[in-house]
Amino acid sequence: MDQPHPSPALPFAAPAEAAPIVERLAGDGYDFVAGAAMGRLLAAAGSADWDGYARSWDDLRPDRFMADGGTYRKRRFACFAVSAGGLAPKPPRPHFQTRENNPLNGGVARVFEPVLPAIALHPANRAVMAACLHLFTEATPAARRPAAWHAEMHQFRIEARPGESGQPTPEGLHRDGVDWVLVMMVRRENVADGVSTIADAERRPLETATLLHPLDASLVDDHRVFHGVSPITAVDPSRPAFRDVLVVTFRAEDEVA
Repeated sequence: MDQPHPSPALPFAAPAEAAPIVERLAGDGYDFVAGAAMGRLLAAAGSADWDGYARSWDDLRPDRFMADGGTYRKRRFACFAVSAGGLAPKPPRPHFQTRENNPLNGGVARVFEPVLPAIALHPANRAVMAACLHLFTEATPAARRPAAWHAEMHQFRIEARPGESGQPTPEGLHRDGVDWVLVMMVRRENVADGVSTIADAERRPLETATLLHPLDASLVDDHRVFHGVSPITAVDPSRPAFRDVLVVTFRAEDEVA
């Protein structure tokens, strides 16, 4: 296993919003969290300079591994060890999903451009990781809580072009092969649709919502539910249209080779 670099602890003074989110994650296996509530969670973890963090989505790179031939996705990728001891970036590595979890792009070790170091340890990113650490650890039964989590961070930009929709989840309803998933809105520009669906183990829809505003988020127990997002289209085809999201996954560190 890679030895992570040391980093300062992740402070988090849980606000009132944290308890009901944990309760819903433990009970239902998912929750949609409005941006205002998510903002208070991040503030409790010391978030700062959100605008600078969000601007980093303007510097993503094309995803060269789209089996559908699509050119609508840009991204960057990073891995961390996350624990009470802090957030420790791991050396760059390929991203891998099984074909079972991702029938479109799975089964291939995909090498993406890394998240820029200044963004990986940015105060806003550290706050996201601290909030996830609290919520996901508290929603995990005590006997299954690891000493450290393996976290993966994905910066995504999905573009919609004239006559061509953008596909946030071209694989459809899916699981990621992890323990927990956060999908958080960063920015929507000139796009319609992009409806998030949470479905049960038989892929029957449980709830839908559209992440419209910065920090709007969905959180899911990847063992219990499926998730997916409908295509986006440009409202005004003459202007750039895109959907920027942050995806963070947590998996028990002892499950990582």
